[in-house]
Amino acid sequence: MSICDDTLLCNFSKCRTKLSGFAWVTACSHVFCDQHGSGEFSRSPVTCPACSSALSGKLDIVRTELSPSEEYKAMVLAGLRPDIVLDISARALAFWSYQVHQEHMYQEYSLSRAEAQLKQMEKVLTQQNQSRELELTAMRGEIASLKKVMEEYKRKYSDVSERLMERNRQYQKLQGLYDSLRLRNMVVGERDTLPRPGHHDFNTGMARQATPQRSPQFLSMGYDGDSRFFSCLEADGAKTFFQFSSPTRERGQPFMKKH
Repeated sequence: MSICDDTLLCNFSKCRTKLSGFAWVTACSHVFCDQHGSGEFSRSPVTCPACSSALSGKLDIVRTELSPSEEYKAMVLAGLRPDIVLDISARALAFWSYQVHQEHMYQEYSLSRAEAQLKQMEKVLTQQNQSRELELTAMRGEIASLKKVMEEYKRKYSDVSERLMERNRQYQKLQGLYDSLRLRNMVVGERDTLPRPGHHDFNTGMARQATPQRSPQFLSMGYDGDSRFFSCLEADGAKTFFQFSSPTRERGQPFMKKH
């Protein structure tokens, strides 16, 4: 704020607003807005909120209009000697100069405080950046070690996969051999379980089957049972048996006598 500025600021530390309308002026050259002046100066004892000076005199606190009317300007100094007018004007200018100087000092204090805070923040930021750089370096080293471990696991996985494929090929080969051997054993077993062809006893006229498991049974076909035949549980055995029946049966003679 320069000396040509026409606006003062409230000297209350928590306000610092531009003054307009009415203001409270103190004998210690401080000025306050109407809101804070009315609140602060209503207490007893009265002290200045800015410098804590005692304001016990009748004219130590004045509520003044910042934009007086033309009539007030014409009459406020009327009738006073020139030296008094000049003295009043000098004191008013000194008050204004003090406010400008005070505002300048306050701005310098705020600037120095802001610079100190900025330096502190820069210092903290530098420390944080160094800490982050160390953490980043450590993480990069850890990532490099993990990449090596991953490559090692990939190599092991590739080896295990190749071994597994080789084992699968061997298994398929053994499975094929096992299936072929089982099929061969089944064929040989079926041949061993087939009934052997029977033979005819010409002395007794009885037909006997060579297999020891089951004996043929005689079944009757009814009252015209001149023809009797042997029936076996196994179809192949029966077919083989009738293929080797006696010559007398082939000539139409009954094999068994009638009852």
